[in-house]
Amino acid sequence: MVSNHVRGVSQRATRRVLQEVAQAKKRFGLPDTAPGVRCYEAGREGFWLHRFWQAHGITNYIVDSSSIEVKRRRRRAKSDGLDVRKLVSMLIRYAHGERAVWRVVHVPSVAAEDQRHLHRDLETLTQERASTTTRIKGWLSSQGVRLTSLSKLPEQLAALRLWDGSPLPSGLCRRVLRV
Repeated sequence: MVSNHVRGVSQRATRRVLQEVAQAKKRFGLPDTAPGVRCYEAGREGFWLHRFWQAHGITNYIVDSSSIEVKRRRRRAKSDGLDVRKLVSMLIRYAHGERAVWRVVHVPSVAAEDQRHLHRDLETLTQERASTTTRIKGWLSSQGVRLTSLSKLPEQLAALRLWDGSPLPSGLCRRVLRV
């Protein structure tokens, strides 16, 4: 059974969480050296928080949120209170050896995580380029102008004509060049 001693503390309020852990150990008569175990769902926090807890002697698990078991037959209520109790209950099961409860995310070293940035930047830039190309082609298409390639667009812009042979409106030209 999960205790009713649930405290709401922001993930980033690490000092406050450490104070709550110390108070809980005192309240339950545990020594300061008693091990702590915690978990959180993988997401925007990344791995720094995991490293923080490990540095303070607290075992931490980052859980793949898609692997958390849910009852599919019943309509599921969604609230932080229910989620916390569910996660704590599952953490207890996991800590007692029930490994099928969820999937734990592998935490890479700081160096391995850093090496991923160049590749991720390239992916992001490629996606942004494709999105920008599509957006510009859409703007031009909405005026009856069809281009297969935008590789020489800045030089071509003045020569492009609307369906009736008139030049592109100046606002559209400025918008295309701004992107």
